[in-house]
Amino acid sequence: MLKNYWRIALRNLWKHRGFSFINLAGLAVAFTCCLLMFMYIRHELSFDRFQEKGNRIVRVIMEYGFGDSEKRAGNYTSTKVMPSFKRNFPEVEEGVRMTSGSGLLKIGDQVFEDPEFLFADSTFFNVFSSFTLLAGVPEKVLQSPNQLVLTESAAKKYFPQQHAVGQTILVGAAQTPYQVTGIAKDCPANSQIRFSLLGSFSSLGASQEETYWNANYQTYLLLKNETSIQSMQPKIRPFMEKEMNDPNVFLTYYLEPYFDVHLHSPYSAYVANTDIRYIYIASGMALLILLIACFTYINMSTARSLERAREVGIRKVAGASRQQVFGQFLGESVMIAVLALAAALGLTALLLPGFNGLVDRQLNFSDLLHPSLILSALVMVFCIALLAGSYPAMVLSGFQPIKVLKGSFRNSGSGQLVRQSLTVFQFAISAFLLIGSFVIYKQVQYIREKSLGFNRDHVIQLKIDNKVLEKMELLKSQLKANPAIKHTSFAYNAPISIKGGYGMRSATMPENSSLNVYANPIDEEYLKTNEIKLLAGSDLTKQDLLDADQEEESKRNFQFILNESAARELGWTADEAVGQRMFLDASRPGVVKGVVKDFHFSSLHAPIQSLVLFPSTFGNLLLVKVSGEQLPETIAFIEKTWKSLVQHRPFSYSFMDESYTAMYQAEQQTSKVIGLFTAVAILLACVGLIGLSAFAVQQRTKEIGVRKVLGASVKGIVWMLASHFLRLIFIALVIALPIGWYAANKWLEDFSYRTTIHLDAFFWPAFGLSMLALIAISVQTIRAAFLNPVKSLRSE
Repeated sequence: MLKNYWRIALRNLWKHRGFSFINLAGLAVAFTCCLLMFMYIRHELSFDRFQEKGNRIVRVIMEYGFGDSEKRAGNYTSTKVMPSFKRNFPEVEEGVRMTSGSGLLKIGDQVFEDPEFLFADSTFFNVFSSFTLLAGVPEKVLQSPNQLVLTESAAKKYFPQQHAVGQTILVGAAQTPYQVTGIAKDCPANSQIRFSLLGSFSSLGASQEETYWNANYQTYLLLKNETSIQSMQPKIRPFMEKEMNDPNVFLTYYLEPYFDVHLHSPYSAYVANTDIRYIYIASGMALLILLIACFTYINMSTARSLERAREVGIRKVAGASRQQVFGQFLGESVMIAVLALAAALGLTALLLPGFNGLVDRQLNFSDLLHPSLILSALVMVFCIALLAGSYPAMVLSGFQPIKVLKGSFRNSGSGQLVRQSLTVFQFAISAFLLIGSFVIYKQVQYIREKSLGFNRDHVIQLKIDNKVLEKMELLKSQLKANPAIKHTSFAYNAPISIKGGYGMRSATMPENSSLNVYANPIDEEYLKTNEIKLLAGSDLTKQDLLDADQEEESKRNFQFILNESAARELGWTADEAVGQRMFLDASRPGVVKGVVKDFHFSSLHAPIQSLVLFPSTFGNLLLVKVSGEQLPETIAFIEKTWKSLVQHRPFSYSFMDESYTAMYQAEQQTSKVIGLFTAVAILLACVGLIGLSAFAVQQRTKEIGVRKVLGASVKGIVWMLASHFLRLIFIALVIALPIGWYAANKWLEDFSYRTTIHLDAFFWPAFGLSMLALIAISVQTIRAAFLNPVKSLRSE
């Protein structure tokens, strides 16, 4: 019997190749989307799970404030936190401090710049024990100053013909010799901590000073057991109040479970975090696309029910029970689902490189062999086969053989409500996704086009160090000899991302009080290079830099540039602020020289806060403002000038607008993924609509024939058939629009500065979806309207 079912199923698939292809293609596309999403979701959920002690590791988050000012928090700590907590909290077994290094390397005559250079305490391989050493002793490889551990890939890159252990690498602008003491396995792709070179933390002079300030490091603690975080966290704030012993200073720390960092933390890690909400979105979209494909299959199968009625009648007359007929059609559904899975595996392999580029990951096809993904795929196939096949099988197995074989069979309208509901649901999902995609696209465009209060276009960024600063005046003068270069400036941070936290107070405020503020050391051309608007006062001069850089601290005098928010927080208008005496921390007394218009110096997720720009002869970045004309020639000139004056580091540059765009990578990826999946959902929904319209045409073939004989026009018949489906689309839009509006507003709440949702966010998705639906309906209705009525009425 099973052999007979198999043969009949294959014959039917081949006989109705068009329907079979649509069903197979719809399910294959849906399965492909799901497999890609399964791989991505599993990769994100697996982050850091390879760390065997990960359930006992916590990251320390610092929160601080002065006086009544707003508290701030971040993933930074000082050097004192780890040793102090280890001494005072019995819950702490071990700890490790880490920070990024310059990555400037010299090996022989070659110079490299490696962005994955980290410094860490000698306890690193104890805390993160799953980072395996291939050479070296874990307790000793970072025990002394100027020691380095290389990953296997880095060792092959920098010492291709030699054994790396024992070799010397010159590190930083000072070209300090570091000895390679160990080789580690490459960091897994699903690790929040990723390094190519790991230097000993004791190499940093600052590591010898135990202070709760100068918070430029990351601290991880290894607790004695998994539940220690619950007992330790309540003790930290009272302990820090006792340590500070100052009612005007607020400083405390929070423990963040290591496994929660990648998906649940608002604070960045060494590898960009993923918001758990985007995982929910990805999961939801995969499920919705599966449901659309399932409903498409149901509609296409029921559209063929009249063609298979006689087959069912003959089988029942021959003795087949309803259960056997039901099993046959359900088996066909399973067969189609399995074939669709096979096709989906091929499509997944084909599309995976493009998908990796879309989500910025390195997923491998071999990941599908993971037991959890294999099980997920099989469960998905059989659930969809049962869900999609049950209703058509129930309808087909319920046909009455006497009516079918007498020719008086008519498929009843009892299932019409189900089919129409499925269509409404399909298009409601499609409309919801289309609205979401449209709003996300508008927000990404808003981010790209929003005026930030400075001009990020045509600004080239180059990393610098102390040796470059020694030749800075010569470098700047030679660069500006080219008429295509308008301005040059060095600073600690570019205006797109200023992170330094300081305390400020006016001369009238008590000495033991201050307000939280962001600050950035700059030179005299920073405002001009970035086209930051000065509202009051005047710009910095070279003399201001020299006055701030006096060797004797008592002789230093600072000229400050405030933004509007900082002036307002100190109680001044822009004009009133100029000439006022103030302090940036206790070590920087000075006078307000100017006030600039507020500009966005951090993500649009956060509101503009108080900012102080102060003169300094130190910087991390050289900013070069170019005209934008003959750009390749200008970059070639900058490179030539750089290489003539700077031999100790390679020429490497980036554009500020590209760095700004990279800050919103998650939003851009979400926009692309949702846009792609929305297109797939609409395509599948339209195919389902074709199936339902085919069913309706089958049911009303003779009615159409009679209407044509009585003089009905093709246009009238098309509208008669199409209007019914357009009503379903209208109902779907009525359901989807308020849900889409609510979801879009919830997503936009995460941005302090966001696009406005106008009617176009609903009109264009609704109009576009209606037009696509009308085209899909027309495939069947126009063909039916042009049928010869003689053929359709011949059997009457």
